[in-house]
Amino acid sequence: MQVLGIETSCDETGAAVFDTERGLLAQSLHSQVDLHAVYGGVVPEIASRDHIRRLLPLVREVLSNAGIERPDAVAYTAGPGLVGALMVGSGLANGLALAWQVPVISIHHMEGHLLAPMLEDEAPAFPFLALLVSGGHTMLVGVAGIGEYTVLGTTLDDAAGEAFDKTAKLLGLPYPGGPALARLAVAGNPDAIALPRPMLNRPGHDFSFSGLKTAVMLAVRKAEDDGTLEQQRADIAASFQEAVVDTLVGKTIRAAKEQGFQRVVIAGGVGANSRLREQLAERFSGQVFYPRLEFCTDNGAMIAVAGACRLHDAAAPGSIAAMARWRLDSLSPPGAI
Repeated sequence: MQVLGIETSCDETGAAVFDTERGLLAQSLHSQVDLHAVYGGVVPEIASRDHIRRLLPLVREVLSNAGIERPDAVAYTAGPGLVGALMVGSGLANGLALAWQVPVISIHHMEGHLLAPMLEDEAPAFPFLALLVSGGHTMLVGVAGIGEYTVLGTTLDDAAGEAFDKTAKLLGLPYPGGPALARLAVAGNPDAIALPRPMLNRPGHDFSFSGLKTAVMLAVRKAEDDGTLEQQRADIAASFQEAVVDTLVGKTIRAAKEQGFQRVVIAGGVGANSRLREQLAERFSGQVFYPRLEFCTDNGAMIAVAGACRLHDAAAPGSIAAMARWRLDSLSPPGAI
């Protein structure tokens, strides 16, 4: 069975074709970074309009590269995300499915990230603990199987990716801030500035990064007052990154030990951070899995593989689904409903 995956939840337009027997056949991605950079963040209306321009050509491209005229099913991101952007993907997915007379599968965006490591040759077996870290989400999820998710902890304020972006802005780095900050941190000393590890020593598995963000702001202001900000920018970036990584890794290892998980999956945009990968691999005694870098950010391939896992949920096309909010733990195993 061949599944076309469509991703339009935010500022990346993605399409891919996944074959249940042969694996990923083709994928293509268009990033809107240049469009939003001038505004310092994603503008929903601009994002939606660009999805309209880009999506159909990408679908044509991946079908051609996969060597097929039409898939056996169309999977699309139904949420969570920007409603206007989601409606573009949902509308095209349902329209194509009607024309091709094939079913559609609505996919939870974070389930796509969670299942992205299934695209790799060495895919994790169930059960495992998933650390989902992106611009809008930071959560620890116990995964017993497809649709069998227990959210063990989540962020109480900013997600890790948001904290990276806001700190980058404080340091005068260009959008998107997270990758720029990680690059700057390479030249800095992670022990130069004492920063808090929020909630790391408290029981439970929730996260909070607002206090860390405030501490960085105060450090930046002090450096500005002292006239040393330019000399300290790399050290501040490295110290901030180390605080976030220590928090994420510490919370993940604690959750894995308490819940008895021997396998951990890292997914989401922040999952591409090399320091996070290094530290978790070094400090966790079990196995660590993650998608290749190109599948950490939003992409069509993760939606296609999630669709392949949910073929039993395929339905007749016709209704557009777009949910700004959608609880991951509200999902059920394929075919359960």
